[in-house]
Amino acid sequence: MKLIGVEVSYRTVLNWIRKYTELMDRYLDKITPQVGDTWRADELYLKIRGDTKYLYALMDDETRFWIAQEVASTKQTANVRPLFREGKRVAGKKPKVLITDGAPNFHQAFRKEFADMRRYHNPQHVQEIRMDGKIHNNKMERMNGEIRDREKVMRSLKNPETPILTGYQIFHNYIRPHMALDNRTPAEVAGIRIGGENKWMTLIQNASKKRQ
Repeated sequence: MKLIGVEVSYRTVLNWIRKYTELMDRYLDKITPQVGDTWRADELYLKIRGDTKYLYALMDDETRFWIAQEVASTKQTANVRPLFREGKRVAGKKPKVLITDGAPNFHQAFRKEFADMRRYHNPQHVQEIRMDGKIHNNKMERMNGEIRDREKVMRSLKNPETPILTGYQIFHNYIRPHMALDNRTPAEVAGIRIGGENKWMTLIQNASKKRQ
């Protein structure tokens, strides 16, 4: 922006990010992705104001659509029921299979949010994951690496309510093509197409029209 003679502070740029991320998030929240029946959950640590926090994420196995996220202060003991509850709301359904590591808080939340008293409708919770073999969590680890790369260049996030994480979730789902999805975005595989060469601009324009 300096090359075209425009001087703005980093705070102004962050305010723009917050404004347009909130606008897009409200618009996209009303669109239901057509995700599959197998979901994955995992956590990775982040630095927020120098303190270690954990980002819990819920992702669809088939489309790699990032369904929901939650920031918590602890690992293995954090209450992740809100994460699973938000996943049900966004997807409009429960998964038939949930794949996680062996952390007890995942299983507690699974039983309370996804399990069904009727046994023939009970989903399956797979906790015995390995780095190799048929049941692993490599897809989640790949997404964790994406988030880590973004957070690393910012030298830690400054606020638990930062728009950066929501913005990156939008980027992952609607902007970034994935080689494993034949260079399509998770949203496209989930039945949501965002047209135009600049998908950020398309999302902002669509969201602005919807608000009006």
